[in-house]
Amino acid sequence: MAARSARLTRRKTWLGATAVVALAALNAPAMSGFAQHAYHRWRIDQPEYRARYGHWSLAGLPEKYRLNSIHAILLHTGKVLLIAGSGNDVEQFDGGVFKSTLWDPAADTFKKIDTPADLFCGGHAQLPDGKVLIAGGTARYEKLKGDVKRAGGAMLVKNEDPDRARTFPEGTVFRSPAGVEYRSQFAVRVPAARKAGRGDRVRVTASEARVFVEAADEGPLGITNTTEQYAIDGLKGADARNLYGIANKLGLDKKDFQGIKDAYEFDPVTEKYTKVASMREARWYPTLTTLSDGRVLAVSGLDDIGQIVPGKNELYDPSTKTWSKAPTRYFPTYPSLFMTGRGKVFYSGSNAGYGPANKGRKPGLWDLATNTFTTVPGLRDPDILETSSSVLLPPAQEGKVMVLGGGGVGESPASTSRTAVVDLNAKRPAFEPGPDLPQGTRYLNSVIMPDDTVFTTGGSGGYRGKHASDIHKSQIYDPAANTFTPAADPQVGRDYHTEALLLPDGRIAVFGSDPLFADKAGSRPGHFEQRVEIFSPPYLHHGKRPRLTADGDTETVRGDEIVLRTAHPADIDRVRLMRPGSATHVTDFDQRSVALDITRRTAGALTVRVPEDPALVPPGWYMTVAVDKRGVPSPAVWVHVSRYRADEGSAAERRITRITGTLTR
Repeated sequence: MAARSARLTRRKTWLGATAVVALAALNAPAMSGFAQHAYHRWRIDQPEYRARYGHWSLAGLPEKYRLNSIHAILLHTGKVLLIAGSGNDVEQFDGGVFKSTLWDPAADTFKKIDTPADLFCGGHAQLPDGKVLIAGGTARYEKLKGDVKRAGGAMLVKNEDPDRARTFPEGTVFRSPAGVEYRSQFAVRVPAARKAGRGDRVRVTASEARVFVEAADEGPLGITNTTEQYAIDGLKGADARNLYGIANKLGLDKKDFQGIKDAYEFDPVTEKYTKVASMREARWYPTLTTLSDGRVLAVSGLDDIGQIVPGKNELYDPSTKTWSKAPTRYFPTYPSLFMTGRGKVFYSGSNAGYGPANKGRKPGLWDLATNTFTTVPGLRDPDILETSSSVLLPPAQEGKVMVLGGGGVGESPASTSRTAVVDLNAKRPAFEPGPDLPQGTRYLNSVIMPDDTVFTTGGSGGYRGKHASDIHKSQIYDPAANTFTPAADPQVGRDYHTEALLLPDGRIAVFGSDPLFADKAGSRPGHFEQRVEIFSPPYLHHGKRPRLTADGDTETVRGDEIVLRTAHPADIDRVRLMRPGSATHVTDFDQRSVALDITRRTAGALTVRVPEDPALVPPGWYMTVAVDKRGVPSPAVWVHVSRYRADEGSAAERRITRITGTLTR
């Protein structure tokens, strides 16, 4: 009786929608449009449609928790950390208003998080213990040439005293030979000078540190294009002789964003930020990539004077919470880097802007141990990689990386529908063409799903969605078939400052979007998109899902087995270990899906083995998902993969690693 009633209800709804469409066609264009919309809403809500294309819905984000989501990070508690910082809003920056929100998708609850600094446009990565490293952010917003009122630029602060380092606070005055005053915009520490030799042969080499300065007075008086020495206000005698500034050019030209050196760990359990050691370089738009040993590589970004960090990379060790020098190599900002081996990183060529068109743009394999870079050829439209998407295709054992879409350098209107795939396990890796996207697309989000497919959504045809070019389309890529199939259309357009994450229940959440204009003519300024839209993939509409529980402790190590309880183990086709995402600017270097071998099936249980290779399974928390023979995944079970086996003498190995700096375990 219930089934008959449901059929009658659907029939009445269909007849009603048909009648409205017919009436609209006979009467008015406005009515016709309304009826077509009603029919569309009816159609996409049908079970058959959802089972084929999936379904979109909006999260009920209360107004007081809304923010300009620049960063979205899935935590091992199942919650999502959304970071805005100042949210690309100079008024909030000037007012010191920095925001983070914690969202629990399962309970649909929200919580404001105290945010200690402007983490807007920093970098982040998952750490072995489940905390998240966030490094860099915003020290200063850009100013266009006409808006710059005070001359400014880089001041090198020199110290010729070998016995003492000095720290100068923000606001320190540097005076030119002509008496023009400049004030430092940040505090700066200058190490002691270096002393070599003995007796009469002692040689002192001045140390130096850099700080951004601005003229005390507005106007052209502060402009200089000559190298001069600047006295530091308040110093006398030997200090005045040993400590001074050197500047080559101080002007009224455009000032780019400037980065900070600050770094923090966010603890998903306490739900608080904790400051750790600062980076050696300030970074805005940096990439943070977790390596096979659990350390994090930080590269690129705009520095404390608004220039791209010139290849000075560094490593964060979560066991000591300190930074050390990494091999030198130049990249444009937010380069897409994927850990693909012990001490080996693949650069897909994708990046999120800032940097010359002819430097650091070629894809290739970077060996950190030897600091060698091998270019990977074969990519069509190699000059249209900015704001493209890159993803490590599932399963990670295949060693394949895909590049999707992209745009020209800077504010170029160019975009491409090109996709390409490179097999990094091949003897001579080279890109091979993939299927084209439906149209030229930049800012495309790509999310790995448990059924070994990749969901792609949104983007725009133009720079930051100019000329109303947001693309309200989604598609699913199948690496095995090398084909796209269409998915349901999203309601919300997404372009710059957007990100997407796989949730533990198998849904996908999409955040942010920061269009330059709100209309096709470009006459009205755009507004930041604060709605959160959630996609339920087709596999969630294919009937009852398998269920998993972990047998005993959820702690494991590489090479060990995990026992998973499930009612029908014979129905399970595959099991995947999925690293939680950490996304910003349509980049996500943490997400990966690792195939687990099913070693035994017993009554009510599966036994699976974790791969031994740390390049496949870097230490940290993972979602374990079983997929049945229909392609339907279970909700995730969280498992923590430790760095070391209990019998390996982990303390000794860690000590050796700190001494040698090895990147090979």
